Amino acid sequence: MIFLLSILVWILAGLALAASAQVLLAARAAARLAAAAPAGGPALPAAILRPLHGAEPGLAANLAASLAQRHAAPFELLMAVADPADAARPVAEAFCPPARLLLGGPVLGANRKVSQLVHLAAATDADVLVLADADMAVGPDWLTAVTAPLAEPGVGLVTCLYRGVAGDDGFWSRLTALSVDWHFLPNAALGEALGQARGCYGATIALRAETLAAIGGFEAFLELLADDHAMGEAVRGLGLRVVLAPQLPGHVMSESAFAGLWAHELRWARTVRLLNPAGYAGLALTHPLPWAGLALLAAPGAPMLAVAGLALAARFAACAWVDRALGLRPRPGWVLPRDALSFAVWLAGLRPGPVRWGRERFRIAPDGRMRRG
Repeated sequence: MIFLLSILVWILAGLALAASAQVLLAARAAARLAAAAPAGGPALPAAILRPLHGAEPGLAANLAASLAQRHAAPFELLMAVADPADAARPVAEAFCPPARLLLGGPVLGANRKVSQLVHLAAATDADVLVLADADMAVGPDWLTAVTAPLAEPGVGLVTCLYRGVAGDDGFWSRLTALSVDWHFLPNAALGEALGQARGCYGATIALRAETLAAIGGFEAFLELLADDHAMGEAVRGLGLRVVLAPQLPGHVMSESAFAGLWAHELRWARTVRLLNPAGYAGLALTHPLPWAGLALLAAPGAPMLAVAGLALAARFAACAWVDRALGLRPRPGWVLPRDALSFAVWLAGLRPGPVRWGRERFRIAPDGRMRRG
């Protein structure tokens, strides 16, 4: 038993040290992405499609930013609400004209956001379509940066990563926004830098109307939870490239209680595990502090204390590196609670189960299709 315990301790220590190296590499990748210059190219006429649901924090500012783009070609903003009584309606109507708002329309599938995209795409004849979730806060050069690569031969879709922005000053909103800044963004940036991520992120998806038609239109993704990932794979299936633009719009996130935060992050975790089980298992190497803490608990003493010290230093340095890259002051006081919660979410995500999206509960089939219940 002593021998087996010793082996376990050194496995935990090895995980902690490997994860310490990984978080530093990931922070460097995020910093490089944040500093990268966008691709040059002609400005393309485009339509921005924004499905809306509820008067989310920052919605008015997000819509205003969509109209304030420094884009040298004509563009339009189209929005949609499924229910004419939706609280987002009066917010959106304040921007019409020049924007346009679609009201109602039948719900065509389990994924209500994609259902709205079907209606939005039918309402424009633009050659280039740019999808952006309602909770994305974009910069003034975002539209040019994410459409310019479409002028290059062989590019079928452009996407981008994003940063977390707390929608209010509440504890839970700030905590969940940090999951994006310190976990999702660096890990995804590293995966993209290594050519392993094969990502397509719902923060932004830009593609030509003819490419959308070739992959079956938005109708092909009506029943899928990870519609963005499926869109990227479908475009790659045409032999076209998916390009990551060096833009980091802000994902405005607001949570009033732990329950909502947990449901939201668990949905993300289970979606990633469903799409890429091996990659999800590999996320074990993104949590240096929990592994180091377990090793120290199992074998108190100088060797494991040194491992824990290295893990702590690496994690604090990585988080500070990302904060500086995003133009923020370091937030060291949040590292331990955020990392403990992220590890708990990762462990919970290992177990298959239903997910919650808003007020609805879905079970996800092996092919990614959503079923209520």
